[in-house]
Parts: sequence; C-alpha cells; structure tokens
Amino acid sequence: MPGKSRSDLNAEADLLERIRACRECRGRFPHEPRPVVRGHPTAPLAQISQAPSRSVHESGFPFDDASGEKLRGEWYGIDREVFYDPSRFYITSVGKCFPGKTPRGGDRKPPKICADLWLEAELKRLENTIFLIVGKAAADYFFPGETFHELVMHTRTLKDKDTFVLPHPSPLNIKWFKDHPEFFHERLPSIRKRLHQVLFDKEP
Repeated sequence: MPGKSRSDLNAEADLLERIRACRECRGRFPHEPRPVVRGHPTAPLAQISQAPSRSVHESGFPFDDASGEKLRGEWYGIDREVFYDPSRFYITSVGKCFPGKTPRGGDRKPPKICADLWLEAELKRLENTIFLIVGKAAADYFFPGETFHELVMHTRTLKDKDTFVLPHPSPLNIKWFKDHPEFFHERLPSIRKRLHQVLFDKEP
C-alpha cells in the first residue's frame, strides 16, 4: 500500500485487535461482550450501523442475519463475497457489541462509552470514499436533530465524504417502508448505482 509505513499498518491492525479485545462493558450486558468489526481502513466503503444483533453476536460477522441478506442482495445488489471483502468494505457500528434485548423484545441502545472509546479513532484511520449510515439510531448519532426522512433522501457529508443514510432493513421497519415508498423508487437506485461505480469501477 503506497504511502503506508510499517508502523502505520501495525497501528491499524492493533486498533482492530484492541476493539475486538475490549471488555469495557462486561457486567452491563447479560452476556459476555463480543465486539464485531470487519474490514481494512483503506476500503472504499465504510458502513456504520447502531450495534450488532444477537445473530451477529453469535457468528462474529456483521449483518450476518435476515437484515443483512436484504441489505446486501436486494439493496446493494452484491453478494456475500463482496460485502465481506475487507479490501472493499469496512463495517463497524456505533456500539460494537450486541447490547441485549428490552422487555418488549427490541434491542437495547448501546452504551455511549463504546463510541467514546473507539468510533472517533476508527474514523480518523479510514481512507474510504463513501460512508453508509444504516438505521435511524446511527443517523441520529452523526446528524442529531435532523429529520430522518430528509437524511435518507438527500446525500450528506461526513468527514468531507459523500454519505448515504439508509433505513435499517429490519422487518421491524415495515411501517416506515410502507409510508415511504419513494425510498425504493427514487433514492435506492441512485445509491446502488454509486456503490457499484466505487466497487467495480463501472456502471452497474
């Protein structure tokens, strides 16, 4: 990798190792923390969501669940091999561990300390071309106070890079999808086209 010294490369690898080894939230969850992050900082696409699901906690692969199948196949139009290629995608989240369930069955919000410890350090190392922010909770972290629908429908800028906000592909969001069909007809095709241009250096 031109321009990267051995010390830079070691520092990048060390950051991922330290994130994966983190147990700061031991005792906050009813399970052992398992931080999930994947990719290389030079990957052109950096995807950030709220936190891993229970399935991801068990497998160790981000979006290794039904939501991930929809995100990769239906929305991005790519296969698992491309999505999990660390040279193409850097995949992380505001909270690195599955935070557990609420009494009503939804996922708890990740503790703020996780982002404080790791997220800014990750952002400083990234050399991506595009940010993908998945889900309202992650969008609220980066763009507090902005209307989610407006964030989804218009390209934003994060760290001087084009940033696309997407609704979470979870089945729990079915009402949002029904209320906003324009996402599928007007917005998603242009996002997919841009991703394919970056991933494959050609029109989809």
